[in-house]
Amino acid sequence: MSEFLVVTGMSGAGRSTAGATLEDLGWFVIDNLPSSLIVKVAELVGGSGAEAERVALVIGRGGGEPFEDVPPILATLKELRNRVRVLFLDASDEVLIRRFEGNRRRHPLESESGRVEESVADERRLLDPLRSEADVVLDTSELNTNQLRSRIIEIFAENGNSHMRTSIVSFGYKYGVPLDADLMFDCRFLPNPYWVERLRDLTGLDEPVQRYVLELPETQRFMDLLESMLEMLVPAFVREGKSYLTIAIGCTGGRHRSVAIATALSKRLQSDQIAAVTFHRDVER
Repeated sequence: MSEFLVVTGMSGAGRSTAGATLEDLGWFVIDNLPSSLIVKVAELVGGSGAEAERVALVIGRGGGEPFEDVPPILATLKELRNRVRVLFLDASDEVLIRRFEGNRRRHPLESESGRVEESVADERRLLDPLRSEADVVLDTSELNTNQLRSRIIEIFAENGNSHMRTSIVSFGYKYGVPLDADLMFDCRFLPNPYWVERLRDLTGLDEPVQRYVLELPETQRFMDLLESMLEMLVPAFVREGKSYLTIAIGCTGGRHRSVAIATALSKRLQSDQIAAVTFHRDVER
């Protein structure tokens, strides 16, 4: 039985990059597919004797899609196939507007006034029901192309494990919170290594910063409580059928405390038999 991934989302949020990355990972990618053809194409490429085991259907790139028809189409597809997932790529309105204006591209839903912000608002309203259906919502607001590729690879690379994929993302509040986080934890209550001169130019990936952060009694208490809570929550999410879980850990700039804690948390979860990948969104800023 084939695995299907429907890739959609806001224009300018990275669908082209996602499609190209999935193709590099060995997915059979069909780009710019009209939603009305989803079921028919799925029957053809996923039928008996077909070689494609993992199929990605990228929809909505041409604009003008009747998005209200997509949820029932997905429901039909799920009735035919054992495994169907939806990836929704999103970004803040400000970022999407900046991307279109910077590239001088026309928005697929260009309004009569020609104002990009109106087109973005119209598209977001149309896509809201589809976003609520998504298994993975990936926020690309603060990601460059290489970072987006890395996130796609982390989430969708074949790992031989059918269990829920868990991602731990460190970030800086000064750059905005991740829109795709399922669980978010604030570690700004901890002393900031930025104010220690010998640690300022290092990051949470460096051992001196990790020792400074992780050896604090309040950090150890925080980590123990966080690990205990996740030991309860993760199996519960799995029982409810959730396929992807994103845990966000934030500090002020996303370079020291959150990075150290996200890295340590990933190691703890691994020891608890919870497979987790780690992504440090703002560590290079």
